[in-house]
Amino acid sequence: MIPVPDRTARPTRISFDHVSVEFATANGPLKVVDDVSYDVRDGEFVSIIGPSGCGKTTMMNIVAGFVQPSGGTVLLDGKPIAGPGPDRGVIFQEYGVFPWLTVKENIAFGLKLRANHVAATEREEICARYMRLMGLADFADAWPRTLSGGMRQRLAIARAYAVRPAFLLMDEPFGALDAQTRSAMQDLLLEVLQTEGKTVMLITHSVEEAVYLTSRIIVMTARPTRIREIIDVPFGYPRDERLHESPEFGALRSHIRELVMREYAVQARQFIPSST
Repeated sequence: MIPVPDRTARPTRISFDHVSVEFATANGPLKVVDDVSYDVRDGEFVSIIGPSGCGKTTMMNIVAGFVQPSGGTVLLDGKPIAGPGPDRGVIFQEYGVFPWLTVKENIAFGLKLRANHVAATEREEICARYMRLMGLADFADAWPRTLSGGMRQRLAIARAYAVRPAFLLMDEPFGALDAQTRSAMQDLLLEVLQTEGKTVMLITHSVEEAVYLTSRIIVMTARPTRIREIIDVPFGYPRDERLHESPEFGALRSHIRELVMREYAVQARQFIPSST
């Protein structure tokens, strides 16, 4: 296994600086994110983990340009994020593909838009490359409804990759898959990232997935979310299934699981009505 590189030698790509987010509700302002600061460096694969509803997706949506912070700043390559852009590919849990387009047409879709437009010949080459990488070459003319869940998610990843974003933002991308398909998708993602090289932010509820895939894990508290702990994962790349059996993997998994379960307990207490 390749040793873990020194992350501090890489330039910062994403920077959260004392970020807070509030949403208006019928009962008044609801604080979701509270004074959060961290950075993501070039080529890092960072996961955000914490209790359901704590604000993980909100942070990813800020980087995607879908949400603006109420306080603090989020910088992308040193500049405030004004909105969505072609430099960021977003992959959701719900198989974000167009049902009225074939597999090949889905992958080609972004390459026809003004922001990522390429000539027809190059478009054909890019589609062929990603269909091959994702094991979809035999399904180029298939409709998404005829594909399995795992294949639809491979298609979503292929479409996001085809426009060559510098950043990949993934929100529970494998959460709806069965355990065996999820494991296969994790390995496929690692293989593709080895050849493509991206800066990745992954939102996940799975401690196992966070430890196996990513280079750094940011553990968040219950809402309003703050940083509980930032953990550098001590395993280099490439990785394979044997890593799951190592004592070091098991110890790190147990430590993070304990942190997360404590925050779930805090969250549960928040919903218990106080006695009068």
